Amino acid sequence: MDARFLGIADLAEVPSVAVVVDVMRAYTVAAWAFAQGAEKIVLAASLDDALALKASHPDWVAIKDGPPAPGFDAVNSPGLLRSLDLGGRTVVQKTTAGTVGALAVQDAALVLCAGFVVAGATAQLLRTRQSDSVTFVVTGEDGQAEEDLACAQYIARRATEAGVEAAEYVHRAAESRAAAELANGVRQGVHPDDVALCLEVDRFPFAMVATSEGPLMVLRPHPMPSPTGEVPA
Repeated sequence: MDARFLGIADLAEVPSVAVVVDVMRAYTVAAWAFAQGAEKIVLAASLDDALALKASHPDWVAIKDGPPAPGFDAVNSPGLLRSLDLGGRTVVQKTTAGTVGALAVQDAALVLCAGFVVAGATAQLLRTRQSDSVTFVVTGEDGQAEEDLACAQYIARRATEAGVEAAEYVHRAAESRAAAELANGVRQGVHPDDVALCLEVDRFPFAMVATSEGPLMVLRPHPMPSPTGEVPA
C-alpha cells in the first residue's frame, strides 16, 4: 500500500482513498458519539452552518470546539460526551481541524475518519478494500500534529503488517503539544480524562465512513468483524 501523509493545505488533488486523522479530539469524540448511540454525524463547514442545521432540526445534537456556547448542546470532549445518551440521535459536529479535513476530501471514493480508538477497524477496512494508494490527512497544526501523524502511521502499518505494536505511536501522541495543552488546561471545554481517552487503542470495533448525502457530509459507523488475525498484504 502506497501511503502518503499530508496536511490539509497540501492536498493538491482529490485522493482515491482518504483517511482523515484527528486524535485530539474530533474523531475520538465522533467514535464516542456512536458508542453512545448516535445514528449519524453531520460534519459542518462552519459554526454558522452548524447552528443553522440545529435550528432546522431542534432534535439534533450540536457539538463544537472550545467552551459551551449558545445554540450548541455539547463540546468536543470525549470525557464529557461519554455521559450523554445519544440513542438514535443525529449529531452536528464542527471542529477546528478534523471536520475541515474531511470536507477537504469529500469527493474521494472512500473517506474514513479515524483516531486511535478505531485504528484497528480502520486498518482492517483498508485491507478489505485492498486499497493500493491511501492519503492520510494529518489535520492538526497544519499537518504537523505529532499525535495525528503517529496515529496515521500506525494505521498505515497495521493495514499492511501483522503484529504491529502500538506503544511507540501512543507514546509519541502522549508527548505531543496537543496532549500537553489538554492536560494543562490551555484548551477550553476539556475533561480531565480526555487525553487518556484519546490514547486508547481499538476501544471500538467499527471504522467511520464519511459520505455525501445530498448537500451534507455525513459520518456513520462501519462495524467490522473481529479479525482472526492480521495477515500482511
